[in-house]
Amino acid sequence: MENAYVRCLDGAEQFDMVMKYINPTLGIDREFNFKRQLTEPVDTFLNRISVNIEKVINKNLKKKKFKDLAIDNKNNIKFTLDLVNEQNELINRSLTCKEVFTNNPNLRILIDNNLINVKINVPWIEKITLSHTLLCGFPTYPTKFEAYFVDKSKCIFNWYRKQNDDWIKVGDRFFYIPTAYDVGHKLKLEVEPRNDTNIGPSVECESTVEVKYGPTLCPFETRHQFTNNKLSENKFRVVTYNILADLYCDSDYTRETLYPYCPPEALDIDYRKQLILKELIGYKADLICLQEVDEKVFTYDLIPVLSELGYSGIFHKKGGTVTEGLCCLYDSNRFKNISSEVIIFGEQINKNDIFIEYWRKIRTNAKLMDRVLPRTTALQVNVFESADCNNEILVVGNTHLYFHPDADHIRLFQAGLAMTYLQHSIEQLKLKHKDKRITLMFCGDFNSVPECGIYKLMTTGSVSEDEPDWSSNMEEQIKDLSLRQPFKMASACGTPKFTNYTTDFADCLDYIFYQCDQVSVIQYVPLPLLQELTYHTALPSIVFPSDHIALIADFQWQ
Repeated sequence: MENAYVRCLDGAEQFDMVMKYINPTLGIDREFNFKRQLTEPVDTFLNRISVNIEKVINKNLKKKKFKDLAIDNKNNIKFTLDLVNEQNELINRSLTCKEVFTNNPNLRILIDNNLINVKINVPWIEKITLSHTLLCGFPTYPTKFEAYFVDKSKCIFNWYRKQNDDWIKVGDRFFYIPTAYDVGHKLKLEVEPRNDTNIGPSVECESTVEVKYGPTLCPFETRHQFTNNKLSENKFRVVTYNILADLYCDSDYTRETLYPYCPPEALDIDYRKQLILKELIGYKADLICLQEVDEKVFTYDLIPVLSELGYSGIFHKKGGTVTEGLCCLYDSNRFKNISSEVIIFGEQINKNDIFIEYWRKIRTNAKLMDRVLPRTTALQVNVFESADCNNEILVVGNTHLYFHPDADHIRLFQAGLAMTYLQHSIEQLKLKHKDKRITLMFCGDFNSVPECGIYKLMTTGSVSEDEPDWSSNMEEQIKDLSLRQPFKMASACGTPKFTNYTTDFADCLDYIFYQCDQVSVIQYVPLPLLQELTYHTALPSIVFPSDHIALIADFQWQ
């Protein structure tokens, strides 16, 4: 490194500096890191650098580490540093570091008759860590990658395997998939941060654990045989998947009561997210609707890895204080996102004019309102324009409806709200895009079996006021409400026997509903066999990262 790197952010009270000083004559090859106050005088800061360098040199001399040095090791080495501008004029040492760093872009440090360039606010990696679970055959990547002034697409990534005392290069992209050769060895990632104009100081991070064998064959890998090829032209692939939020897994109740059959290490998010990523990558989808997505998983795992493969993503939290929500990932080479929004049903029912009829039906029942209004259930509405078919716009709804054994009436009510909002959104889009065809797709975890009213509403277009779901809780019974939706919809994967499988419950809860008069299903990927679901008792397990199963379907514009 021939440069010293300074990070001096607007509004900060401190600055960071990284400097490597190499001088074979003095027996030093060392990187120095400083975090100092911006109000500190330059004189104080330069003296601090001098003291740190002198300590290393004199320590080496006392240990007689460098016997061939042509210097007298009886006396401590001392020298001074200076800071100069691009005209080689000395900087006034009484000035503060802030005054100097913010007004002089081309500084240099004069040290031992050598000049070291000072680079200010170049690409800088603040934090980088690796997972504490490394699995052969599953993607690993920085679990924390916090950087400033960095364009990740221009950074240089190098992965190494530690073998004996050597580091052997094994990969050169943001994520790496360990092989059998890596098992039993640690990994190291070295990153050189870059942007369009500058290169920053390289950093490296070594794993704290060795690579171990992962599960030999996950059922989703068998399903990958149906998604070997990426679709193109007027065909596209859609996935919907409840990935089981870590928020609901990281508790003794979950480990001991909900999923006691699942090994605790297989419930750990560091383990599960590697399976989830491998599964999603192998589906080669164009649109992916996810539910129960932890905000941190979206930020630090899904987007960093999948963006390397051309995906962009949209995340919306559910209502209330929970940190999980809905996510839509899309191949930005296949679809352009026109807009995205989220509504929280409980917050909108008594405020949005398009829901006025729904509000009138429940506002006189206090217990019903107490059940409906606090719900954090959300609807994400994503509008995409096809990059291959210029006249096609796709409206993709994504939701995770309320779960409770006696809440069929709440879920059906929420489905009615969702379809009313989607219909309204499409009507507004038609006014703006009169030359486009607009198609609806509605994905998610509906927490509703095919025998209930939601499936009837979606596939027949209506539900009467006599629908049994309205009376799933007699104290909260919804009266005199019938639902209608104008779209010709069907379920892309039909009604599988199971899309959720635990020891306490197993049935079909997840759907990809699509407008069947405008797009056709050309394939849906078969679900795992019952023997696969029960081999490790139930879901989740060491080969299933969620208690739900992903649905995958291929479509073609008609």
